[in-house]
Amino acid sequence: MTDTIEFFFDVSSPWTCLAFHNIQPMMQKHNFDIRWRPFLVGGVHNQVNPAVFEARASTDSPKWKQVGRSLYDWAAQSGVTMNFPSEHHPLRSVYLMRFCCLLEQDQETLLRFARAGFDAYFTDKANLDDPERLIALANDIGLDGAAMWAQSQDQSCKDHLRANTDEAIARGAYGSPSIFVPFGDGERLYFGNDQLPLVGWAVEENRRRS
Repeated sequence: MTDTIEFFFDVSSPWTCLAFHNIQPMMQKHNFDIRWRPFLVGGVHNQVNPAVFEARASTDSPKWKQVGRSLYDWAAQSGVTMNFPSEHHPLRSVYLMRFCCLLEQDQETLLRFARAGFDAYFTDKANLDDPERLIALANDIGLDGAAMWAQSQDQSCKDHLRANTDEAIARGAYGSPSIFVPFGDGERLYFGNDQLPLVGWAVEENRRRS
């Protein structure tokens, strides 16, 4: 058994921001590692969940008003500053997630960069679709933002992001975050911040059955 879950994420999602912060202490408690897997949630929605775009057009409906209230309640409960939405929402996150792909093999650095990205977008309302702001974000945590921007334009980086997105879809993902937990001879997929209690249950149930 591998004591590692996979967390497929796109920094542009507010629910992913909450789950990103909440899952870390949970997995430390359960002594499980997290492998951070950047993907493009827009690509997921385009392929398997296009109805999400139509649903977002009805933001005055009772459902979406409740969703908005619960988002801020979760943020308060989690201790996460959530200044959302900003004028830059929805974020075209392809450049940002290519930067994340460049760091995937260095999980510690990817974690630091993703945290900085979530803070910049959801707390500071930064426009992370702006290459100059993205380069500055990388520079701020000690990376070479200009070099990363150049590398992110390489076809290999674009293919990396597409491959991660296609992999998540093939495994059943339909949004961000998509969390894969080893379970018996296979895996369980859990979606979003609200299902984190089930993630905690699954890792312990997997251990009990092993």
